[in-house]
Amino acid sequence: MGGGNASPAARAKAQEKLAKSGPTSQLKANAAAMTIQCVTCKQTFMNTTKVDALKQHAENKHKNAALATCFPNVAAA
Repeated sequence: MGGGNASPAARAKAQEKLAKSGPTSQLKANAAAMTIQCVTCKQTFMNTTKVDALKQHAENKHKNAALATCFPNVAAA
């Protein structure tokens, strides 16, 4: 069968490695990715947001505003 001392030693080593790695939260990275902002209402969107979602925001939240008015830095596709 075997295993002996190797399995507990490997487990302890792996736990030590995990303890040293620190927190793995993505909250700061997600906040930093919020780079697109609506000029009208100041709502932020992640930099991976598609143009269609931004168009939908402009149509639903700002009836008379066009995409270029709300998001002047975003090129319409």
